[in-house]
Amino acid sequence: MKIICIGRNYLSHIREFKNKIPEKPVFFLKPETALLLKKQPFFYPDFSSDIHYELELVLKICKLGKNISARFAHKYYNEIATGIDFTARDIQQECIEKGLPWEISKSFDGAAAVGNFVNKDVLLKNEGISFSLKLNDNVVQVGNSLDMVFPFDHIVSYVSQFFTLKIGDLIFTGTPSGVGPVKVNDVLESYLENEKNLKVLIK
Repeated sequence: MKIICIGRNYLSHIREFKNKIPEKPVFFLKPETALLLKKQPFFYPDFSSDIHYELELVLKICKLGKNISARFAHKYYNEIATGIDFTARDIQQECIEKGLPWEISKSFDGAAAVGNFVNKDVLLKNEGISFSLKLNDNVVQVGNSLDMVFPFDHIVSYVSQFFTLKIGDLIFTGTPSGVGPVKVNDVLESYLENEKNLKVLIK
C-alpha cells in the first residue's frame, strides 16, 4: 500500500504560502509506516519543533489501474475520508532553502492520520464535499472539493500515468488554507459533511 499526496491543490492554500498555481498536479509519497494507527495518538517527534496539521480529503483506491482515462477514473475509488498530513515545517523549510527533497518532513512515522471511510455515492449526493477541522474546539480549516484546482478524477488519471494504482492505495488530495502548528495535549477533530470523521490527540 502506498500513500500519494497532492500538493498545492486549493487556491486559498496556494495564496497562503505565496506559491504559484501549478499547471499539473504536484505530488509526493508517504510510506505505509506513515499511517497513524486507528485511535492512537500522534506523538510529537523529537526531531522537530514546528509540526503543522494539514486537513485533506482522502480517496481509497478500489481497483487496479494504470494509465487511467479521466472519464473512467471515478470507477477506481469508492470511499472517501478526511486525513491529516502532518508536516515538520521547520525541516521542510530547511530542505527547500537548500534545494533538497523534503519527504523527510512529510513522510515520518505517524505523519498520515486517516478517518473513517464513507461510500463516495453518499457524499457525492451534493455537488461538492465539505470538510472542516477543529483544533481544541476552534474551527481552523474549512474546505470543499469544489474549490480544488485539480478534481478527484483528474488526480487519479494523472497519477496513474506514473504509478500503477493498487487496491488499498490512498490519495491525499490537498489542503485548503488555515494550516498551522500543534503542540502537546492539543486535540484535532475533523468533520466530513458535518459528521465527525477523525479525532487525534497530540502527545
